[in-house]
Amino acid sequence: MKQEKGLWKVITASSAGTLIEWYDFYIFGALSTIIAQKFFPDTDPTAALLSTLATFAAGFIVRPFGAIVFGRLGDIVGRKYTFLLTLILMGGATFMIGLVPSFEEIGYWAPAMVLMLRLLQGLALGGEYGGAATYVAEHAPQSKRGFYTSWIQTTATLGLFLSLGVILTVRNIVGEAEFAQGFGWRIPFLLSIILVIISIFIRLKMKESPLFAKLKATGGVSRNPLKESFGRKENFKLVLLALFGATMGQGVIWYTSQFYVQNFILTRCLLEYQQANTIILIALALATPFFILFGKLSDKLGRRNIILAGMLLGVLLYQPFFKAIYNTAEVEIGNEVVSKTEENPVRINDHVTAYVSRHILSDGSSIKETRTVTMESGQETEKVKKEILLNTGRKWKIIAIIFIMVIFVTMVYGPIAAFLVEMFPVRIRYTSMSLPYHIGNGVFGGMVPFIALLITTIPGTDIFSGLWYPIGIAALSFIIGALYLPNDKPKKERI
Repeated sequence: MKQEKGLWKVITASSAGTLIEWYDFYIFGALSTIIAQKFFPDTDPTAALLSTLATFAAGFIVRPFGAIVFGRLGDIVGRKYTFLLTLILMGGATFMIGLVPSFEEIGYWAPAMVLMLRLLQGLALGGEYGGAATYVAEHAPQSKRGFYTSWIQTTATLGLFLSLGVILTVRNIVGEAEFAQGFGWRIPFLLSIILVIISIFIRLKMKESPLFAKLKATGGVSRNPLKESFGRKENFKLVLLALFGATMGQGVIWYTSQFYVQNFILTRCLLEYQQANTIILIALALATPFFILFGKLSDKLGRRNIILAGMLLGVLLYQPFFKAIYNTAEVEIGNEVVSKTEENPVRINDHVTAYVSRHILSDGSSIKETRTVTMESGQETEKVKKEILLNTGRKWKIIAIIFIMVIFVTMVYGPIAAFLVEMFPVRIRYTSMSLPYHIGNGVFGGMVPFIALLITTIPGTDIFSGLWYPIGIAALSFIIGALYLPNDKPKKERI
C-alpha cells in the first residue's frame, strides 16, 4: 500500500510537469490564426497561416534532435535532472514568445524570433516525454505498467485541453476585440511562467528512478547510449520498427483527431472561435478517460493490437467523418435568414474600427459578420470575416464525431509509452525510445496541419484532400506493425 502511494506521487509529479510542457507547446497551435496576423505580413491570409503552421511544425521537426541530446543526458546523468532541465527551457521559451513585438513593430525580426523560440520549445519537448514516460515506467510494477504509464499519456491531450481552456477564459475576461487585436492573446503565453515555477518546485522533490539508481550504483550506466542505440544492429532494428510500425501512425492519428480537426472547423467550416474551441474541449474531456482504459487493457491483451486497431479506424473513417462535420456546419443550405442585428461599432485603436452584424437563421443557428475598417493615410481598407454559430443539435453532432476520433487517439496513445519502454533495455532506454517517438510524433504527426493544408492549395484538390496524408501514413504504419511488431504482454526487464 505504501509502495502504491509512493507511485502515485511519482505519477502526479511527472504528469504535472509534462502537462505544463504540453500546454506551453500547444498554445502556439491553438492561437495560430491570431499569430498569423501578428507576426507575418497580412497581404495574403492563406500564406500567413501557412507560414505560421510551418513555424508550428518547425517545433516538431527539431524534437528528434532534443530526443538525442536529452536522451543521452538522461541515460548518463539520470532521468530526474534531465527532464527538470527541459521544463525550464520550455517555460522560458513560451514566456518569451508572449513578449515578442509584432510584425508591424519590428518587421521580419518578429517571425525570426518566434521561429527561434519555437525551435527551443521543440528541443525541450524532445527530451521531456521520454524522461517522464521512462521515469514512471521504471517505478511501476511490470504487470500494471500500461495502466500507470497511461496517466502520463493523458497529459498531452490535457495540455491541449488546458491551453484551450485558458485561451477561452482570457478571451471572455478581456473581450474578443482586445484578445484578437490588443494584448489579450499574449496572456496565455505569459501565464505559463507561473505554472512552470510551481512544477519546478514539485520536481525538485522527486528522487531518481529505482532502476536507473540501481544501474548507476553497480556501474552499469552506458558510456555512449547513442552508439549503443543506433550503432548496434539489434537495437537500431528495434528503433526503426518502433518508428515505422508504431509511432509514425500513432503520431498522425493524434494530430489529425485533435489538431487538424480544430484547424478544419475554424478555417474551413468557419465556426465561431469560442464555439469551435468549446466543441474541442468537450470532446477531449469526454474521451480522456479512455487513455486509462486502453492502457489498462494493454496489460492484459498486449499493446500492439490495440495500437493498430486505432490506426485502422482512422484510415477507414477520417474521410467520411470530416465530410460529416463539414455538412453539419453548412447552415446556409436549407435555412433562411429570419432576423438581423447590428452591434455598436468597436474601436480597436485610432485607425481600426470593427462593425459586427448577426444573421439569425430559421433553425436557430446564426452567422456573425465582422467588418474591420482601417483608415491610414486618408485611405480606407475593409476586411470581412464570417463566423458560424451552430444550434445545439448541430453542435452536439460535431462533438460526437470528434469524440469518436479522439477515441482513436486514446487507442494508439494510451499503451504506447509502456510499449516503447519495454522494447529497450534500461541502460539505453531514454535515448532509444525518445528518438522514434519524436520522429513519429514530431515529424510525421506534427507536420499534419501544414502538409494537409498545403495539399489543399494544389490545383484540382478539395478541402478534404489533405486527409490523404495522415491516412496514407497511418495505413503504411498499420501494415508494417501488423507484419513485424510483436504482440508481447509485459516481459522480463532488460538491463
